[in-house]
Amino acid sequence: KMSSGAADLRQRKKQNCTESDKMAPEERNKENSKLGRSPKYLLIQRFAKLFFGCLAAVTSGMMYAVYLSTYHERKFWFSSRQELEREITFQGDSAIYYSFYKELLKAPSFERGVYELTHNNKTISLKTINAVQQMTLYPELIASVLYQASGSEEVIEPVYFYIGIVFGLQGIYVTALFVTSWVMSGTWLAGMLTVAWFIINRTDTTRIDYSIPSRENWALPYFACQVAALTGYLKKNLNCSAEKFCYLLVNASTYTFMMMWEYSHYLLFVQAVSLFLLDSFALAQTEKVHEVYRIYLFSVIVGYLLQFENSALLVSPLLSLVVALMLSKSLQMNMKKSTFVSRLLKIMYIYLVLTVAVTLNFLLKMFIPHKENGHLLKFIEVKLGLNTTKNFTMNWLLCQESLQAPSQDFFLRLTQSSLLPFYILVLIICLFSVTQVIFRRICGEPLKETVKLEDGRIGERPEIVYHVIHTILLGCLAMCLEGMKYLWTPYVCMLAAFGVCSPELWMTLFKWLRLKAVHPILLALILSMAVPTIIGFSLWKEFFPRIMTELTELQEFYDPDTVELMTWIKRQAPVAAVFAGSPQLMGVIKLCTGWMVSSLPLYNDDDLLKRNENIYQIYSKRSAEDIYKILTSYKANFLVIEDSICNEVGPVRGCRVKDLLDIANGHVVCEEGDNYAYSKYGRFCHEIKMNYSPYVNYFTRVYWNRSYFVYRINTVISFQS
Repeated sequence: KMSSGAADLRQRKKQNCTESDKMAPEERNKENSKLGRSPKYLLIQRFAKLFFGCLAAVTSGMMYAVYLSTYHERKFWFSSRQELEREITFQGDSAIYYSFYKELLKAPSFERGVYELTHNNKTISLKTINAVQQMTLYPELIASVLYQASGSEEVIEPVYFYIGIVFGLQGIYVTALFVTSWVMSGTWLAGMLTVAWFIINRTDTTRIDYSIPSRENWALPYFACQVAALTGYLKKNLNCSAEKFCYLLVNASTYTFMMMWEYSHYLLFVQAVSLFLLDSFALAQTEKVHEVYRIYLFSVIVGYLLQFENSALLVSPLLSLVVALMLSKSLQMNMKKSTFVSRLLKIMYIYLVLTVAVTLNFLLKMFIPHKENGHLLKFIEVKLGLNTTKNFTMNWLLCQESLQAPSQDFFLRLTQSSLLPFYILVLIICLFSVTQVIFRRICGEPLKETVKLEDGRIGERPEIVYHVIHTILLGCLAMCLEGMKYLWTPYVCMLAAFGVCSPELWMTLFKWLRLKAVHPILLALILSMAVPTIIGFSLWKEFFPRIMTELTELQEFYDPDTVELMTWIKRQAPVAAVFAGSPQLMGVIKLCTGWMVSSLPLYNDDDLLKRNENIYQIYSKRSAEDIYKILTSYKANFLVIEDSICNEVGPVRGCRVKDLLDIANGHVVCEEGDNYAYSKYGRFCHEIKMNYSPYVNYFTRVYWNRSYFVYRINTVISFQS
């Protein structure tokens, strides 16, 4: 029965570690004596396998980090650029993160630097922010400490040290995926295939090419380490020392991941849902799963304290779910141990947990003051078609490529590298096997103590069930938002590589097919070696020349207009000047010049979102007086107009900045399905270039080149025509 099976699992968990450690060698000795092998021979064999596997994992990570570094050098010519030209390669929010790293290094002491960041009034005009909390600057704090403590000032430039750490973390990311696939399949051939697919599909597995300092590039390697440790921790018949090591690694990596990314608790919530479903059908040791819940709970508490009492963590769905799960467990333990009650509770368990979690989250949001990204909830409503809006910020977010549904090109790329077909094959086999196991559990059949190869029951392994559920949940998110593919695709690589290299998966398939002509175990072992070898050779033949071409081909990233603009600002603009313009450009100005700006490309603060919308009005059809009032309300002294935005010709009409502004301002009239723009004023960014009244009364052009026009905002207004 299902309840007795769950009790058996808990009983096995409570066995003494020493006893299981003592029994394992005895069983191995009996098996070895049958095969004519000595324990010493087996020990040497296992050590060699472990040594070469670890060597391959570490080498793969190091080679990937070197590959990223080489590609970055070829793309930007970093070593031959001046400091200003290097900094321009950091765009948007990346520029802001790196600018704070620079400020920490310039501070007289680390303590003083942290204080200035937590009480920062030199970045955004008329606004004091706690930059460490608002922008999750713990990566920059750690990088600056390591740079100064290691004495690297005389050895390496700060920018190389910074990007070197990020590339190193990406190497750890790949190593963790390698280890996860290795632990699941039992062969490090799966790890090699995982790394190959990850690199070949780099466009869809990582954003490291476009945004080096982004929070996810710092955080996801720690999450990959946590997943690798969790995979080992969930395995059956794990010896005591290995279980403790995995448990400690899950602890450390979860805490670190929570500190590195403000959205980390959402990803942990998806993982918690996966573990909840795993535990609901009694497919894993309940005590182990609840230990992970406790880790989540302590991580949220630690994150709340270290992130300056971040109330968003207290109202997060992760905390509500974990508390609901713990309450439900205590209710389970206090129920009478009758068969009817156990079966009824299992049927109602999911409903009970979800009801408690939703209720608790609602109550927490009622009583705890918070700013949990309310615009995200509005965005979800509009995205799902539950609401419509003319709001500029909402429509601008909806137009972002990362928030669109994935394109056909995404699936085509995964298919061309053979990743998607093999992932679907592995997922279908695992899913059907898991469904069979769940049906057996409902019928009261207990799980086997040890699953052997000839059993063909890959769905009884808890770590496999967890990964199947996890990738399905992440896949559902990736099908809605293209940006989520960077969370899903790496684990697609890992699961597909595990499957084709796992004899158990092939044996499960052959059990269903009832092969009799060929011995199924022998065929499963052959296929688990032959299939990944064939895949590896085909990938090598098709994609290795392309990768080598990327590394040998010299690309050129040079933006002379932006370099000239930054040079002019540093030489001509007053030190106390405040610049206004698009948020993305303001991030670059802050990094390259250090001057104060009126807005930043940050989307987790309602005030900054409102600022961005107001300052974007320079590309709308509004009067010179309106724009002047907006800019002076933020104490701006200089206005920078970008020709690329003013004359933007976007592929999707209606998603250009000026189109979104016209919709928000009511300057678009819809008649019989056609849109007509109407306003009594011309578009400001065009009209101001004409140098006629009233524009010259409010603004004076002081610099221009092919891409940028800079205007001084007059403090004394002249109304001479």
